Formats: sequence, structure tokens, C-alpha cells
Amino acid sequence: MADLSAMLERGPVVCAEGYLFECERRGYLQAGAFVPEVVLDHPEVVTELHREFVHAGSDVVEAFTYYGHRQKLRVIGKEDILEPLNRQALSVAAAVARQTGTLLAGNVCNTNVYEPSSPAVPEVRAAFEEQVAWAAEAGADMIIAETFSWLGEALLALEVIRAAGLPAVVTFAVHRDGTLRDVDSPEDACRQAEQAGATVVGLNCIRGPRTMLPLLGRLREAVSCEVAALPVPYRTTEAEPTMQSLRDPVRGGAQAFPTSLDPFTCTREELSEFAAAALALGVRYLGVCCGAAPHHIRAVAEAAGHTPSASRYSPDMSRHSFLGTAPGITPSYQDYATRL
Repeated sequence: MADLSAMLERGPVVCAEGYLFECERRGYLQAGAFVPEVVLDHPEVVTELHREFVHAGSDVVEAFTYYGHRQKLRVIGKEDILEPLNRQALSVAAAVARQTGTLLAGNVCNTNVYEPSSPAVPEVRAAFEEQVAWAAEAGADMIIAETFSWLGEALLALEVIRAAGLPAVVTFAVHRDGTLRDVDSPEDACRQAEQAGATVVGLNCIRGPRTMLPLLGRLREAVSCEVAALPVPYRTTEAEPTMQSLRDPVRGGAQAFPTSLDPFTCTREELSEFAAAALALGVRYLGVCCGAAPHHIRAVAEAAGHTPSASRYSPDMSRHSFLGTAPGITPSYQDYATRL
């Protein structure tokens, strides 16, 4: 098995998330339900996306089981595909991870039914136990427990992961007011997750680079373990700090989430700048969440000092017919560029 801690000792680790939105954009997953049935219907699509993300610089192949838990499948009347979906997702991810020498990560996430001291708590634990057990059987090197707005739910997932003897990356989704639903600050949540045995703690999803970055310095000071930062690649602002709060002025202030976020998409340069700033704060587990595309992952990987296979094709504008400066570029074309 590959070792997450050993990789982090050698340098930054990059993890591509964002499978849900990318498969929906490609026409293989339904927005709204957001259940990863694509792993059963079109496993070749998921295999190729795993390969594209590794090619772009991801050190982790994350099994596409986000929202593949019992509670979510029950809502859409497809609880019967729970085990086949999870096992297939893990098998697809494992094949790519072993072929590419990357980390294989199982995945659990928010269930949307958890509330403290409610009858749902044992049900949530059982859901985590199912998914973690399947991941362990598939030979997962680690488990990513992500997008939690309840600390209590994250700690429940972490307890199950630790019982299985696997390293855990635990990340929280910080909503508009800057808190979680049961604690006042993300740094307190991360501190408690570290104390409960997480290998890496941090933030993922919900917030874009601009509104996640200010939280990271506080997190880095709050914990001793490695810190994770995986924003969504959208231009969130102080006034609209989450992708769910973004409103499109061109469409009369209509909510952009989840299917009209395109106008807010970050450039690769913005993700590179975010990664460099996060690294300067001491954050060494980096990635991009919902909305990520391979060029975003490559930008993060290169900012982290990596040279993935996709770097062979990184931009070199000196070769451009109009904008370039390489020998042989016709001067008249360079002049023409000023008129474009």
C-alpha cells in the first residue's frame, strides 16, 4: 500500500476532486440527484477522468462514491444499487491507481440526514461502516471524509475510518457565515478532528479560492498535522462567499448554483495563485473540488513544484502566431495582434 504520510513528508500532495460536476457537464450524471450512477452506466468515462486527473498531476485517485451512500440512494429510489455502485467505483479507481502508482482513496461524505442525538445517528454510522468496509476490501490506501458541515458527523466518519485502520483526510465545508452547524469555527473543528486521529484536516468545496484562503492561516496555526485546501474553482466574493450564494447579474440575479456557474469559473492562473499562497501558509495537501477540470489540477500541481505528464503541454505563448516572440514569427502578424 502507498503511504500518504510518507508522501507528505517528501512534499505537497495534490488531490483532484470534482468528479460530480465534471461528469454532469459531460452528460453522464443528473444534476439535482447528483448520484454517481455513471460508475455503473459508463465506467469507461470515470476511468478516463481518473486518468486525465492523474495526467494533470493528481497524486490521489479518489473512488467516485460521493453521494453514493445509502441515504442519498434511498431518496431517489435506487438503494438496490448501493453495493454494486460502491464496489464498481472502487474497482475502477483501484485499476488506475495501481497502474499509475498513485494513492487509492475511498470516499465518504455528508449524508444530509445527520443531526446530533437524533435517531439518524446510528443510521449514518452504519452507512459509513458500509462504505469504509468496501473501500478497505478494495485495498484503499486512505479514506477521504469530505464536505461536512457538522463536526459531529465528521467525527463519526473518522471513528469508523480509524477502526478500519486507514489514514483519514477530513475536510469541512464552511458556509456563508463562516461557521459549521455545531461549532463556531472551522479551526475548532479541525483541531478536534486532529485530536480524534485524522492524518490531514482542512477545507473542501463550497468556497472558491478567494474566500477559502483567508481561513487557511487560522487553520494552519490551530493544528499540528497537515492541512488540506480544496476550493471550488469559482469566483466567490466576500458578499457571496460560497458557490451556492452566487447570483448572476446577467440573468437578473438568478441563483447560479448548480447548473449556471460557468460565468464564475476561475482561470488556471487563479488556481495557481491560490495554491502558491496556500503553500506559503504551510498548507501541503492541495486540490480542487466541484467544478475542477484537468487544467485546474495541472495549475495546482505546477504551483506545488510538480511536473506532471500534462506539463509537456503547458502554455508557451512565445510560439503563438500573433502573440509570440519565437524566431520565425512574422513581425506583421505581431503588429496585427494589436488589432485583435
